[in-house]
Amino acid sequence: MPTKTFTSGRIKMASYDPVSKQLDLHWDNKSVLVYKHVPEEVYRRLCSAPNPATYWEDRIAEEYPKGTPIRPAANAAKSVSDLFGGGDGAEK
Repeated sequence: MPTKTFTSGRIKMASYDPVSKQLDLHWDNKSVLVYKHVPEEVYRRLCSAPNPATYWEDRIAEEYPKGTPIRPAANAAKSVSDLFGGGDGAEK
């Protein structure tokens, strides 16, 4: 999956999956916006835009359907011992 990291501006990272045509935008406020059916050329232009946030606003925000970010399974749930303690049987 191609990924572009931006060093300035509101968008911090853009990831693109050419198979599903999904674009994931990671913002400076830690939010992630996902867009479906985005052509690869739109992703390339976003990555080369002088101001990616402006390009997003003008060419992506209202043009493509929003999706849901896919979270890695490792971060999705914690084990019972992580939530409630060790489980070593020693109660005080």
